[in-house]
Amino acid sequence: MFPREMISSGSLVLRAPAGADAESIVAACDDPVTAEFLPALPAPYTPRDARAYLTAAAAKWECGGAEFAITENGRYVGSVGVSAPDEQATVEMGYLVAPWARGKGVASTAARAVAEWLFDHGVHRVEIQAIVENIASLRVAGKAGFTEEGRRRDAKMLRDGRRTDFICFARLAHDSGAYVPPYLPPFEGGELTDGVVRLVQMAPEDAGDFHRMLAEPSVAAYNLGPPSTLDDDRRRCRYTGYWWVSGQRIELAVRDAASGAFAGHLQLMQVTPVLGQAMIGYSLRSAFRGRGFMTRAVRLLTDWAFARTTLHRIVAGTDISNTASHGVLERAGFSRESVHRELFPQSDGTRSDDVEWVLLRPR
Repeated sequence: MFPREMISSGSLVLRAPAGADAESIVAACDDPVTAEFLPALPAPYTPRDARAYLTAAAAKWECGGAEFAITENGRYVGSVGVSAPDEQATVEMGYLVAPWARGKGVASTAARAVAEWLFDHGVHRVEIQAIVENIASLRVAGKAGFTEEGRRRDAKMLRDGRRTDFICFARLAHDSGAYVPPYLPPFEGGELTDGVVRLVQMAPEDAGDFHRMLAEPSVAAYNLGPPSTLDDDRRRCRYTGYWWVSGQRIELAVRDAASGAFAGHLQLMQVTPVLGQAMIGYSLRSAFRGRGFMTRAVRLLTDWAFARTTLHRIVAGTDISNTASHGVLERAGFSRESVHRELFPQSDGTRSDDVEWVLLRPR
């Protein structure tokens, strides 16, 4: 059983929840973002629910777990809870932050402090599970020194009845806990733009436009593998934030800056930090061709990548017959580097050559 101690970290004080926190707990738990990612919470969340939580929190301490109110200047700003240790000295941690305290590092500071407190009290392993779409929670785990270990598919049902995956993190008592900044940082302000095109993270609401674009014959002709379903593309769009945060890839919607319309898709993938190399791929809706949209988009992304990451080489592969794509890369400053003979399988059973292009970090 853990001692009921207070934990201090920076401007935060973590202590057992108290009756005086009830009003703030209601406001925090009745927030739409909290409700979205914690589907087990009652909705709407009422003072009665807060009283039930306070009772359960006290019982949790008695049963070997711990439940902390995160406070700043005496005011409740969130919660951190941990399960009782199992026979392997492993606990699971969960957290929430009130809307008025988000964006200040409250959750990561509290999670790090509680993890280190747990290690001081004999815990060997602390686990966190975050919904794949909860980008804020994924970032918290990384900033608190946790390491991603895997994915639990369809592990939780959301309020809308849809199942979603959990990303699993853990921190061990002998881990350094050092925070490793993301290899692919977010865009400042959430987008890149030159006033003609805008690049923003592809989101679930883009799935329909993305799916229709992939079905256009001129796009489908150069796609590998079987056609995706609309459900496949919806799932893909739900993963874009996780892929970005974890440094795997960036999936972008290319938008007409004037109208906001979805014009195409651009990705930075196959990111290999040890080589300083990544690959780009792209597709453009036929209605937006002939206006230089994709050339602008590629330039925006590659300029950003060289300015904000340690990438040295950005490569692209194109079907030898895809002269429109060759033109985009030439105008964006890429050089033809090599040919992979008979790489791409075709629908008629033949194979076509892959022309490889490269753009090097400016010297």
